[in-house]
Amino acid sequence: MLQEILRQASVALGGRPVTLWEALATNRLEPRASSHPDETPPTPGMDLYSTIDRWRIPVAAGTRWLGSRAWADGPWVVAPVRSRVPAPPPGGQERRSRERMTLELTGLCLGLGAAEPHGLAADAAHVPAMLAHEASNPLAAAQAALQLVMETVATWNDVASERTRPLVEDLGLVLDDVDRAATFLRAIQDRARTTHDRRERFDAVRVLRSCLALEHPLLRQRSLTVVVDAPLEALYLRGDPNDLFDLLVNLLRNAADAAAGRSEPIEVRLARTEDRAQLVVRDRGVGIRAEDLHRIFDPGFTTKEFGKGSGMGLAVVRRVATKFGGEVSVESHPGRGTQFTVTLPVPPQRRSEPAD
Repeated sequence: MLQEILRQASVALGGRPVTLWEALATNRLEPRASSHPDETPPTPGMDLYSTIDRWRIPVAAGTRWLGSRAWADGPWVVAPVRSRVPAPPPGGQERRSRERMTLELTGLCLGLGAAEPHGLAADAAHVPAMLAHEASNPLAAAQAALQLVMETVATWNDVASERTRPLVEDLGLVLDDVDRAATFLRAIQDRARTTHDRRERFDAVRVLRSCLALEHPLLRQRSLTVVVDAPLEALYLRGDPNDLFDLLVNLLRNAADAAAGRSEPIEVRLARTEDRAQLVVRDRGVGIRAEDLHRIFDPGFTTKEFGKGSGMGLAVVRRVATKFGGEVSVESHPGRGTQFTVTLPVPPQRRSEPAD
């Protein structure tokens, strides 16, 4: 939650980094978080204590402050993290800058979030998983019952086959729908797992299938189809599966935006070559201009209309690829589409797992 709030604040400020500092008893600031986690948080070239003192605001040890440049290499703008709405400006005349107001609202979001009862927040985080779990149980029973009914009908020797065959086919269609619902719920359970940064061994094929299951309603709403080429039964990587999920979501939604209104499907391919995995997402949409290609991974940069893109999706893709020790490349032709290729290292697979 913290990282997302800082990221959104950075987007509102045109992609400029936003840093969360904590005031120490030694009259200095210690960076605690940044909207750009892969970069070293900047140290403000100012004395926060003397600056805040002019506003007659005490700076107590342990308090948290947000800061960002007003513009590139410009002066610092700071605001406190607080859990109460500040008093209105004197006379009702607002004198704070847009940058200051953005940081004020960001600080209020962080302060209110910290004030929530931890038990309630923790329970809310597990609600999707709990609902998916409870719904999965009756679905599993329905699957078993349908399968049993189909097998029973198929053994009816005293009924003409031309009458039983359509019934079995109809039951098969219902079973397919139940299977899809169960797959969707499993995807929710996978996604609802803890989002704390971790490194573990996980199946990339399962993450891909979960992502496609959750994104299917959005793609169907846009009349878009996805053609998947993933012949691997399993491909085990090491890292945070939620990171790979985020990477896939951003690539799929980026492709969906680019391919809107076109009939060609989005292509997704997952393959392995020796010790590298290749994930390819290709659309045949509007494409990217050559002069913009070198900027598309920059935080805050977007070619979409105002309000339709944050400019952070591809920045997340590159961050995740780098975090896994891999890389991402792009090939695009205006009017013909774009292909993103993510290459990730593959650790040694166990003997019981298929190598290819």
